[in-house]
Amino acid sequence: MSKFQQYIDGQWCDAANGNTWDVINPSTEEVIATVPFGNGDDCRAAIAAAARAFPAWSQTTAYERGAILYKTAELIRERIEDLLIVDSKECGKTLADARGDLIAAASLFEWYAEEAKRGYGRTVPSRKPGKRITVLHQPIGVVGVITAWNFPAYNPSRSWSAALAAGCTVVARPSEYTPLTAMNIVSLLVEAGLPPGVLNLVNGEPEPMGQAMLDEPACRKIAFTGSLRVGKLLMEGAARTVTRLSLELGGNAPVLIFPDADLESLAPLAVETKFRCTGQVCVSPQRFLVHQKKRDEFLERIQPHVASLRVGPSTEPDTQVGPLINARQRERLENLVGAARGEGVQVLAGGKRPSSLSRGYFYEPTVLSDVTPNTTPFREEIFGPVMPVISFSDLDEVIALANDTHYGLAAYLFTNDLKTATRAAERLEFGIIGVNEWQASAIEGPFPGWKQSGLGHECGLEGMLNYMEPKLVSVGGI
Repeated sequence: MSKFQQYIDGQWCDAANGNTWDVINPSTEEVIATVPFGNGDDCRAAIAAAARAFPAWSQTTAYERGAILYKTAELIRERIEDLLIVDSKECGKTLADARGDLIAAASLFEWYAEEAKRGYGRTVPSRKPGKRITVLHQPIGVVGVITAWNFPAYNPSRSWSAALAAGCTVVARPSEYTPLTAMNIVSLLVEAGLPPGVLNLVNGEPEPMGQAMLDEPACRKIAFTGSLRVGKLLMEGAARTVTRLSLELGGNAPVLIFPDADLESLAPLAVETKFRCTGQVCVSPQRFLVHQKKRDEFLERIQPHVASLRVGPSTEPDTQVGPLINARQRERLENLVGAARGEGVQVLAGGKRPSSLSRGYFYEPTVLSDVTPNTTPFREEIFGPVMPVISFSDLDEVIALANDTHYGLAAYLFTNDLKTATRAAERLEFGIIGVNEWQASAIEGPFPGWKQSGLGHECGLEGMLNYMEPKLVSVGGI
């Protein structure tokens, strides 16, 4: 496994300034590793290395690139038992969730190992005789990839695998809260045969490293997963330098539950999905919009399932809900629930720290009722184990409620009526729609965010094309 250092130009190294960062286990508040914590100097060195590596890497065949990505997928699967412990400890994911994170990462490398061979261009019939028009897709160049902490394996792998498949070189900055899993995956890429400089990993101060990616002409694009606030800052900086951007900036996913839905089967899955990864998922169901005829029954059915969830340290086998990532996130959640109480929202379950856990950033699975469009749990992205329930009366009202957010990532709806499902899916202003299912996103399909949930796409063919530029080649006089 990795030495838990930066990786620049084929070398594991400390930060140029010698600074370090303690990675904290959110279940215990104990230090699990100390890693380099650099600044813009490290990032500029990594960009220079990636720029030097780009000409050779971009000229490799898709089959050569694909072989390295496929081997990486194999290595993740072979080492998953060791990898998932690190993932669980640094992120606070349960062992099951950490395993899922790594399985998804392996699947991404495998998918793009194959998709690399399908970066097709096309020939366009010309309106003039003796002329040939060809459209090529070519790698954009050096890509800066900044990823969030909530999926330490999936988030980096999603961008890295697509960019590498396209023929780009990468400067990666994982979250300082969860850098260890990313470092482990870099180690596996190197073992799989990735040449020096093709992927470089830095860890350090967010603002100077982001500015280096914006300022260095060799860095042609930044792919960012994180908060709306930081995404807007990157957009402002990119306007100055005309740096390409892909942004995944969060969500406020509605769940539309119509009166013909089967609540007996729906309720346990709703609870399981809502509290997966402690609710720290960008596509996590957030606002449960339940038809007024079924609201009371829904609340009755979910509460026993919520009460049975075991909250505890992430590495204990029977834990179902782990901690939040840090004290700041827990305090933000406490303030959100406190504001909701002041707005007349009822707390039916949870709403506090568990008394049995004195260490760790834990918060009880929480259910809120009497939520209205003017209350905090409706307006803000929760990103935690809080489940607000809102009632509605008809299709037009629930569509208006669902769309009443500046986010537009994922939405879910449950009905046995085809007409209702079709009309709702087409009118919802979200990039991902789950109809009678909770796992709507897919590695083989695009991951698009509408409105302020982002720009560009990850996953699927679109994810690879996101790291390529179209080129028109016109040959005359034939």
